[in-house]
Amino acid sequence: MILGFLASHGGSAARFLTAACRDGRLNAVPVALASNNSGSPALAWAREAGLRTAHLSSAKYPDPDALDAAILAFLQDAGVDTLVLSGYMKALGPRVLSAYAGRVLNIHPSLLPRHGGRGLYGDRVHEAVLASGDTESGATVHLVTAGIDEGPVLAQVRVPVLPGDTVATLKARVQALEGELLLSALRALA
Repeated sequence: MILGFLASHGGSAARFLTAACRDGRLNAVPVALASNNSGSPALAWAREAGLRTAHLSSAKYPDPDALDAAILAFLQDAGVDTLVLSGYMKALGPRVLSAYAGRVLNIHPSLLPRHGGRGLYGDRVHEAVLASGDTESGATVHLVTAGIDEGPVLAQVRVPVLPGDTVATLKARVQALEGELLLSALRALA
């Protein structure tokens, strides 16, 4: 398995999975990371980690079709066969989705299909969970399709929503389990 990553900010999933590959917990080779944010900490980390990197965004490619083509070319040139979205805050274009159908994974910080879809990311997800009165939350690894957070679920992990939880406490509990969940989903996909 040859892994590529798309990240908008810190790229915590990319960092976790790259470490898992290098210490033998995942039989895969991380090779590339692109970001839509030129100042992304993930880009700096990936360069230091020896991954091929690129800043690919609408600032460089105002035409969405051209951006889609550039992302696809970057991934294919690097030999990527499996793509992981590591906090990537943009929808993928049809070329990337077609070329990597069934091989693009995302982790979402809720038990999809609850609290997913356009506009529900980061702290907004945890705010929605708390506002709903749900007694549990968690994380979901799913395949990426054209519909935001609508792809087939590969794995989920559950955590209780505790009395007095805040966005920060719930988020920390969910995030603590995300890396291992993603790791197990990739192992099953291999």
